[in-house]
Amino acid sequence: MNAVIGMDIVKGESQGQAFLDKGKPYGKSFTIIHTREGLQLFHQLLKDLEATTGQKPMVILEATGHYNAPVTQFLDDQNYLYIVINPILSYQSKKSSTLRKVKTDAIDAYALCEFFYKED
Repeated sequence: MNAVIGMDIVKGESQGQAFLDKGKPYGKSFTIIHTREGLQLFHQLLKDLEATTGQKPMVILEATGHYNAPVTQFLDDQNYLYIVINPILSYQSKKSSTLRKVKTDAIDAYALCEFFYKED
């Protein structure tokens, strides 16, 4: 399996979606508050996904300046690999793959996972 978590990061919180593998979402989308408690809940999700797949999941997120700092620092501290992509790339990918101009954080997190598998 090739597990990944897509994170749409905004000020103070993140919307995420986990995938077990291409085309296989893991649970529903989730929200993480950028606090110690919120990041510990995120860590539990990472460990659950790791137990299910047998490997540490990759995390993919858009570059959002300093807003993603708490998440990337946490991932560094916990030794999880992550990819920070240019928002223009993910926007172009979403634009070419959807007919509607829908903008929600949950859909963006889902689209980041699809982008990961497309570019893998």
